[in-house]
Amino acid sequence: MSKLKIGVVISSTRDTRFGEKPAQWILDKANERPEIEAELIDLRDFDLPFFNEAASNLWMPSSDEHAVAWQKKIGEFDGFIFVVAEYNRSITGALKNALDQAYNEWNRKPFGIVGYGAVGAARAAEHLRGIGVELQMVSTRSAVHIGGGDFFAVHPLGQQNKPFSEIEGSIGPSAKDMLDQLVWWGNATKAARS
Repeated sequence: MSKLKIGVVISSTRDTRFGEKPAQWILDKANERPEIEAELIDLRDFDLPFFNEAASNLWMPSSDEHAVAWQKKIGEFDGFIFVVAEYNRSITGALKNALDQAYNEWNRKPFGIVGYGAVGAARAAEHLRGIGVELQMVSTRSAVHIGGGDFFAVHPLGQQNKPFSEIEGSIGPSAKDMLDQLVWWGNATKAARS
């Protein structure tokens, strides 16, 4: 079977975001796997307006050129890893809007989560899983939660700003487990979609 094409989505668009650091880490981990060809997807690159279509593209084609470009990009992938910041106990508004801008392109594809923040974005991850169900996606059971001391070791707010290799012992096993599940579900859903 050919390699699974996996999109690593940076969910924050803020100027001062931290998401690039964990996104690059999990992108490298994913690309170490012989079954995966991973690519970074930065929401900043798509200039998505707030969702303002007459209906989801499940029911009718989208009219906004940015939404159509986004749908085309998402449609290229067999699965996703969402790099998730937690904003007020949920996902970012930018990620929710990006999810809403497509429907068909998310269907029957798996996703994993790398969450970061004081509690490792655990509450945002749960919200994202519920949204994924509605989009007919499959969530991996395991996720990577970069929280507490690990988060403050690698985030500039913790004033240590260490490289991710310093916390690899804590988060590496969950990354491996999540990627194992993503490969399994990716192959199963890819075969079923064919």
